[in-house]
Amino acid sequence: MSFPLNFYLAAFAGSLATVLLALPLWRAWCRRTGHVDDPGHRKIHDAPIALAGGLAVLTGVLAPLLVGALLLKLGIVSIASTALIVHGVDRRALELGVIALGAVAITVLGWLDDRVELSPPVKFTGQFLVALAVALVAKRITLFVPSEFFSYAITVLWIVTVINAFNFMDNMNGLCTGLGVIGALLFGLIAARDGEYLVALIAFLTAGALLGFLPCNFPKATAFLGDAGSHLVGYLLAVLAMLPHFYTKTNPHPLAVLSPLLVLAVPLMDLACMVVIRTRAGRPFWIGDTNHLSHRLVRSGLTRAQAVLAIWLLAAVIGALAFAL
Repeated sequence: MSFPLNFYLAAFAGSLATVLLALPLWRAWCRRTGHVDDPGHRKIHDAPIALAGGLAVLTGVLAPLLVGALLLKLGIVSIASTALIVHGVDRRALELGVIALGAVAITVLGWLDDRVELSPPVKFTGQFLVALAVALVAKRITLFVPSEFFSYAITVLWIVTVINAFNFMDNMNGLCTGLGVIGALLFGLIAARDGEYLVALIAFLTAGALLGFLPCNFPKATAFLGDAGSHLVGYLLAVLAMLPHFYTKTNPHPLAVLSPLLVLAVPLMDLACMVVIRTRAGRPFWIGDTNHLSHRLVRSGLTRAQAVLAIWLLAAVIGALAFAL
């Protein structure tokens, strides 16, 4: 790992601190504008909770990224690897810009869903368009298949699937947020180990932002991610899973491309189970119920907090296997 470790730590700490500062402001704005989750069916809170998490996490990722890039570009901050970072940002400026705009767009889509409850076709169309923009400009999955159409199709399918997997996992306090922290940290460590410093920086920014929000979301929630937040977490993790070169000359093992599936195994498996269960029951798979893994663990005797901790541990153990590939 030739890139300075302190820079990764600065990215992580900067995003965490930004969320801690921004969250009270966003929470107050949400309460003032009525952007809250009211008590109701399948909900355990008895008072309105601000849907401020997504807005705070987006601020925590983008604000340090933009400020840091500007300071380095203007030469206000200088470190040993300044030239390397500036070169990387200049070379990937378009891709980074599209990824950042995609994060804003997917957050706005989720925010609209929180406000007016978009119909499934409208929501899926929005997710598709954001995913297509990333595939067109930023990055595509190939899986060694020499077909451009396949590359576009599998990339869009991947991003939309992961977005909805994390959206489905936002069913207990802290569950989606914690899984996002674990996934982002794992992708960051893998990218840092392989010298992919821009990918690692984005991953540590994401992990820091989510960790900054977590204390307000678990075990007792004073703010929720909302669909804006769960969409953003899914989008960021989907993109982070695509950016690293898992199959390289130094790691020429074809199974290395399965690493993202291990890191995101828990939300993906939960989504697959929900689709099967609801389809067999003759219900649309996007209609919520209490058959998620978290709900089943609670019915087995665990408290909600214990169920969330158990799922976090499972995700961390399975995700750590990605290093073996």
